[in-house]
Amino acid sequence: MIRVTRVVTTAAALLALATAAPGPAYAQPDPGPLAEAPRTADAERLPEGWRFTGSGSGRELVWTSPAPLPMGDARVEFYAGNRLLGRPTAAPDGQAYRLKADGVRIGSPERLRVMVGGRRLDAGAPDPAPGARLLAPSAPREAPLPVNPVDPGVPGGYRTVSGEYDLKSVKLPGYPAPVEMRATVVGPADAPGRRPLALFLHGRHGTCYGSGEEVTGAWPCEAGTRPIPSHQGYLRAQRLLASQGYVTVSVSANGINGQDHLAEDGGAQARSSLVRHHLARWADWAKNRSGAPAAVRATAPADLSRVLLVGHSRGGEGVNRAALDSLYRPPADQDGHRGPVRWNIRGNVLIGPTVFGQNPVPDVPSMTLLPGCDGDVSDLQGQIYVDGTRGVSRGSALHSAVYMVGANHNFFNSEWTPGQAQAPAFDDFSSEDGTDPVCSPGTATRLTAPQQQTAGASYIAAAARLFVAGDDRVRPLLDGTGRRAPSAGPARVLTHAVGAHRTSAFLPDSSVTVTGGRLCAQVDPDPARACLPPDTSGRSPHFASWEASPEPGRDAVALTWARPGGTVAVRPARPVSLAGDEALALRVIVPPNSTGTQLDVALVDTAGRRAHLGRTRVEGVPGSERTAAHWGREIRVPLSAARSGFDLKRVATLELTPRSGSGQAWLMDGWGWRPGTPAVRPAALPRVDIGRLTVEEGDAGARTYRVPVRVSGQGSGQVRVFVADPGTDEITYRTVTVRPGSRDIDVPVVVRGNTRYGYDVSHEVFVKAVRGAVVGSHHGGVTARNDDAMPTVTVTPVADDVTEGKALTWRVTLSTAADAEIGGALALLPVTGGAELSTADVERSWLEENFGHAPDPALPLSRISEEPSLWVHVPAGETGIEVTVPTVTDTLREPAESLRARLITYDEAWEPRPGPEFTGTVRDAA
Repeated sequence: MIRVTRVVTTAAALLALATAAPGPAYAQPDPGPLAEAPRTADAERLPEGWRFTGSGSGRELVWTSPAPLPMGDARVEFYAGNRLLGRPTAAPDGQAYRLKADGVRIGSPERLRVMVGGRRLDAGAPDPAPGARLLAPSAPREAPLPVNPVDPGVPGGYRTVSGEYDLKSVKLPGYPAPVEMRATVVGPADAPGRRPLALFLHGRHGTCYGSGEEVTGAWPCEAGTRPIPSHQGYLRAQRLLASQGYVTVSVSANGINGQDHLAEDGGAQARSSLVRHHLARWADWAKNRSGAPAAVRATAPADLSRVLLVGHSRGGEGVNRAALDSLYRPPADQDGHRGPVRWNIRGNVLIGPTVFGQNPVPDVPSMTLLPGCDGDVSDLQGQIYVDGTRGVSRGSALHSAVYMVGANHNFFNSEWTPGQAQAPAFDDFSSEDGTDPVCSPGTATRLTAPQQQTAGASYIAAAARLFVAGDDRVRPLLDGTGRRAPSAGPARVLTHAVGAHRTSAFLPDSSVTVTGGRLCAQVDPDPARACLPPDTSGRSPHFASWEASPEPGRDAVALTWARPGGTVAVRPARPVSLAGDEALALRVIVPPNSTGTQLDVALVDTAGRRAHLGRTRVEGVPGSERTAAHWGREIRVPLSAARSGFDLKRVATLELTPRSGSGQAWLMDGWGWRPGTPAVRPAALPRVDIGRLTVEEGDAGARTYRVPVRVSGQGSGQVRVFVADPGTDEITYRTVTVRPGSRDIDVPVVVRGNTRYGYDVSHEVFVKAVRGAVVGSHHGGVTARNDDAMPTVTVTPVADDVTEGKALTWRVTLSTAADAEIGGALALLPVTGGAELSTADVERSWLEENFGHAPDPALPLSRISEEPSLWVHVPAGETGIEVTVPTVTDTLREPAESLRARLITYDEAWEPRPGPEFTGTVRDAA
């Protein structure tokens, strides 16, 4: 029986094959030895580092990195141009990345790309498209921002104590091995009353380490290795918060990191369950201190009504889901924690986070810290935790983006930092020549690890003080006002925000009319529509891609000018009101490192009256070819100029007029702004979760199944549903109103049965919140499994005794035709008791086609490679093919030479099944 690939024929459907196989990992299961596949026309042109291996369902597209890639948080993805092929699995060596590839259409092989976090990893990365090349980062630094009157990074007066607890592991759905319940506690020893709780969750890093530089992603840790204490990496921030009166706990998630390649969501739901398991224990200990571990009893008691969650990388996505799950309960079969909610999450801090689902919880205030030199989640996709909340709920929660120039991904955790960590650690940002002008160590813009950790702790403390303590005096550090905290040292920190006391005004979408500029799509492979050229994917955090492309509903306004003047007008479908607002706040992107971009800002009311609000200057963020530095700066212009005779209740148009010589800019949005931080009352919203149904195809007829959808919660809202067609690369979408208990999202899937062996077929569905709703599990569908037996394979001779210059020929025959390509291998074995056919006796082109080289001096055929095999593939619908070994004529007199081979087929576990041996003989032509 030959093992065959189960086809998934759309880019979206391929996600099911790799089911969220995450980023680089050392400890993924080894799919077996890499044997070269036949050199097809496509394979001959594959770029350097790429190859096809195996056959049937063991056929894989493999990319090999020149050096091992460490385990990280962003997911490694294979693309053909702008089309996602799927997410490969990493081999244990950290170099080979493998994607199930039978049935995958790659098109032009030169379009193959390996992407991680928006950054290309494989050789041959193209130069930026015209107009996208970054300016040299040689512009003078901006003047330091004014100092904020209150500095949250100053240590408090409480004495701190620390310790650890290690409880019984928990079993989480979909994870074979239990997950640890271990944590580091730091808290005040002498603070009065119950104290707010800050919980930290680290990201996806190596799980275990041994002697030397050995790091694995195994779980449980293997003999001779021990767990990497990633949860101990936030002690600087924990101690700062503890000195200010917070009880802090940092939890270990190695058990999830070692198994999240099994999860379609990359581990978000499991991390949420783990967080809530810990919170439930703290709620128990708040009632009964005597039953708490010693580390908990040593601190002041915790107040579970005031909780701050801090998540790093995939931990950021985990705490976002934990906040969502605490407000809107997840389905029982997805969740690993079903106890009552006995806590109140006041805010989230997200450090270099992933956001695979792109569905942030809208009614929990958040601060997203974006490291300007992030070499892991390098597209800074966490920006979506800000942008993705616009218009979803009430908008009273502040969502802040904090762009920290010169910070990398790993150094926020001291256990991921060389020179500080117990296990091997590394700087995640690297450049091929080591001379990145912005991010290489030693440059003026790159922060050292202590500087970065100190600045990070200061801004975590700022979020705690604003979200939990309600101290509005620190808001200017987070909301785009432009203030700095002296405790953050030399770090240059830029911020903008949405929510709080902002009122929606100019949000570019398909309903907006733009004159003098261009309404552009944030995610679209069409250069005519895209805000940035598609080849510059990952250059802007605002334009981070998602599962579906193109993606409607995400737009901006592009401005390009060659000389001053030329007004760009943005006109919403309906007039907007700015009455009662103090200023107009705009988020504007200009090219990195650019200086002196000046824009005149004006408003026009419905009566045609025009108010010039003033001229503003926008500076570019320091960036290089390796950074995501097309980032929106917040600029504010006072509305005082529009007070006299201007109707702020009926504003019809926003006008932007460039006043600098030439340039580019992109308007993300505009808001009416006034100071203050309102109290947040979460709305009662419906929650949508997409599930996966796996069915047998059957032997005949057609059956209709429906993609599992759960709508829970309260009220009604709108979501956008994307459906992938498994027969094409097309994805269709529609906007749907959902209500709890209803079947508003109805995706029927027709499965047609037959009796021929074929591929599994997956029908994929994605969903994203639009307005008045939240989304938990955003990705699911229906998978129709093949339930027919594989054909048996036989080999019969056609010409197995020939004179030199003729071809040895065998026929590989299937017992019945299949709807899938069937493959196997003819393993070449050493000949005993006679002369063996050598590489000098066969055509050179045949050797190069099948083995990639022609040895000189000659070798017996059984020694041409480590595992010499002729891979054979019977195309779908056919019952057999002929396999030939073309020989050459020479002038030497020699005895008969033989070839000995064995048919090898593979079972469903990709285990080889040796078949019968057969031989061929070649005799002298004389």
